[in-house]
Amino acid sequence: MADSGAETGGIAADHLKSFIERIERLEEEKAAIANDVKEVYAEAKGTGFDVKIMRQIIRLRKMEPNDRAEQEELLDIYMRAVGMVA
Repeated sequence: MADSGAETGGIAADHLKSFIERIERLEEEKAAIANDVKEVYAEAKGTGFDVKIMRQIIRLRKMEPNDRAEQEELLDIYMRAVGMVA
C-alpha cells in the first residue's frame, strides 16, 4: 500500500484527507445545530407561537433594511394589482 503522504495523480493525499475530515466534522456540527434549531421551533410552537411567521421574521431580519423595504413595497404593489388590498 502506498504511503498516505505520497502524491497520487498529483494530489497530496494527506492534505486532501485533512480537508475531507474537516468538512465531515463541520457537516456533523451543522446537523447538530439544525436539530437544535428544530427543537427551539418545536418549543415555540408548543407555547402557542406561529412557527411559520417566526421563520418569516428571521428571514426578514437577515435582510438589509433597504432590501426589506423594497420587497415590502413590491409586495404591496403586487397585492394591489391583484385586488388583495382595498
